[in-house]
Amino acid sequence: MTLKRWEPLREIDDMFDRYARAFGWPSARDKSLSTNGDWSPSVDISETDHEFVVDAELPDVNKDGVKVSLDNGILSIQGERKQEKEEKGRKFHRVERYYGSFSRSFTLPDNVDESKVKARFKDGVLNIQIPKTSEKKNNAIEVKVE
Repeated sequence: MTLKRWEPLREIDDMFDRYARAFGWPSARDKSLSTNGDWSPSVDISETDHEFVVDAELPDVNKDGVKVSLDNGILSIQGERKQEKEEKGRKFHRVERYYGSFSRSFTLPDNVDESKVKARFKDGVLNIQIPKTSEKKNNAIEVKVE
């Protein structure tokens, strides 16, 4: 009889994979499945003394297909990455990239100047610059206890 090392985290992963398969969802570990569902681009958010910077990786996304909006302190990035058309004489053996629509939203702090937000799209990276203001909105209220 051979001893097998117990790996509790792997058992938890296996349990979630079995649960996902029961509902017909792709496994988180199985990248060989082609999915046309929603995907989520990777985002870096950084801060300097003067601004917040959001960098989103959007490879193979057309600049015209990206929409950036700001509404009531929520920054939203939306768009779509379209799948290549099937070419005659070419068949895919593995498709690991995700295609379809995406949407990311972020709550901005109170000290930003929403009227001066700038966005640039270059080399598959969306760069959004959100300047800070010196004024900080005070949303605190005092509640009287009866």
